[in-house]
Amino acid sequence: MESVPVRCPVCSRDHAYSTPAYPCPCGTPTAPPLVRDAPAVLVGHRSWNDVWVTVRCASCERENQWPQPELCCPCGTVLRIPVRPVATGPAPAAPVSPAHIPLPRTAAHPRPAFRPMTIRTGHDAVSAAGLYLTWLGFRDVGRPGAGPASGIDLRADGLIARVDSSTRPTTLRAVETLWLNALGASATGVFFSLAGYATDARARADGVGLPLFVMDLTGAPRPVNSPADELVTTGAGA
Repeated sequence: MESVPVRCPVCSRDHAYSTPAYPCPCGTPTAPPLVRDAPAVLVGHRSWNDVWVTVRCASCERENQWPQPELCCPCGTVLRIPVRPVATGPAPAAPVSPAHIPLPRTAAHPRPAFRPMTIRTGHDAVSAAGLYLTWLGFRDVGRPGAGPASGIDLRADGLIARVDSSTRPTTLRAVETLWLNALGASATGVFFSLAGYATDARARADGVGLPLFVMDLTGAPRPVNSPADELVTTGAGA
């Protein structure tokens, strides 16, 4: 784990920042390469694009988008830690499909047919998604105490899920928020939406291996990307 000294320009406190590592789809721990002796940048205003950096995996050379390293000083200042940019050169070799971490195989016994429940309210949509996740084999599916404000509607053993029951396509930010929550919890993330997904949200989910499902008012989820197809095929495992 790489560590660099950081001095807060506001209160002059000295810190030692260690960058977290995230798993590349090939399985190799990958971390943004920090720039030593470069001053941290004071964060005033930020856009959603500012919080991502491109990192190249040293094992498979796949380029992924990871969270921009930041440090919160006790004085309240937020500092952005400089990251060495990815060197330009020949395009890295295409990753071996599938470009995400394979999910565990389910038991040999086939699942019975899923019995959906009709959706009339947002509460029904969450309940229908919970039934579906239980059908896939996840254990102890329930609602977290914090509710949807945390970006999570359902939790289970090794899983967090979000259910978007709005009438607009699910946004890129909603997908990325669930993905980050799943990374932080070392869990599988699954997204359900009634109105589908924005193009950039679908592309991000495909790139990071996040299963996406759409549901109609009958309460029957349908996979809309390869990670979701694999989850339906393999189930949640034993």
